[in-house]
Amino acid sequence: MSGLCWLSVLWMFGIRLISCEITCRNEEGDPVDWFVVYKLPKNLINETYGPGLDYFYLDSKSQGWQVSKFFINMTQGAMAHVLQQLYQSYNRNDTAYMLYNDSPPGINSSFAQKGHCKGALFFDKYQGFWLIHSIPHFPPFPENGFGYPETGRFYGQIAMCVTYKYEQYEQIAAQLLYYNPNVYNCSIPDIYQKDLWGLYRICQGSGFPWVEATRLALLESAQGESFLNFAKSKYFHDDIFTAWMAQKMQTHLLTETWRPTGIEVPSNCSLPWHVYTIKRIKLLANSFYSLHDHSKWCVSRWTTNMWTCIGDLNRYPQELWRSGGFVCSQNEIIYKAFRNIVAYFSDCEKDNFH
Repeated sequence: MSGLCWLSVLWMFGIRLISCEITCRNEEGDPVDWFVVYKLPKNLINETYGPGLDYFYLDSKSQGWQVSKFFINMTQGAMAHVLQQLYQSYNRNDTAYMLYNDSPPGINSSFAQKGHCKGALFFDKYQGFWLIHSIPHFPPFPENGFGYPETGRFYGQIAMCVTYKYEQYEQIAAQLLYYNPNVYNCSIPDIYQKDLWGLYRICQGSGFPWVEATRLALLESAQGESFLNFAKSKYFHDDIFTAWMAQKMQTHLLTETWRPTGIEVPSNCSLPWHVYTIKRIKLLANSFYSLHDHSKWCVSRWTTNMWTCIGDLNRYPQELWRSGGFVCSQNEIIYKAFRNIVAYFSDCEKDNFH
């Protein structure tokens, strides 16, 4: 079976089997269906500056947030474990990968004409992972190995990894055509050209075909969990949360996105399903203002639908034309983890505490 091998390793007093499938990996380096990482900002309420490297971790085998015993820049953490697979095998002709970021490594400016999106894909003919995140200048080029940028310390950041079977990458490729990502490093060998012509064209820098304003795709993880992917192109000139996501999912959304100027984007109750602005977050004993968070996510206000979405776009007027998207789940564990960290948010008339 392509992409599958097993290594027997002496581990303590027994034998440990290590899967060589390309997959998301947990804090121990073992395969998981999905994981979420939430890095704390340096500026925490009622505390002096922290290192800006502490993070919380959640995956398909856990029941809630766990405080990682590692810093996010350490090679023992989940982010390093998943990316090391790419760094160790990126030059093989039977694997494909793509690294994209509108603020790529080694460049201070942003590619504003491209999608406001950041991520990494790595897969073979069997399966692989799609890692989406909010971290500028990350991850490093494969030949440089794993590292974390100093610029990524100050603000809060988020990342989500999902493992997908190969058959799902045709849908992912179609979604990324709408994202219009700024690809700074990639390899899509010829064996993938027929199935994944969209990724091949993105990697080659070829002209894209005409796309509509939006595209919605239902993705299925390797373990059969459903994820809904909202992708908007540059032709959709509106707030993705208010004009599309909340109305499509039929849920009031609490939103957390970065505000570059510090000016609060007001909540919007003009449509049947409302969108509210989160103002403060509390992860266990760690509390911080939304102003210091560069993450982009939303969660249903009520438990009726239990949607949680993680992705790329800000509720910021000057960025409404940017392309990008969100990966959404109705997983109860993910929902409770995110809903419970909303300390308070701005309703259309007043502040609401959790």
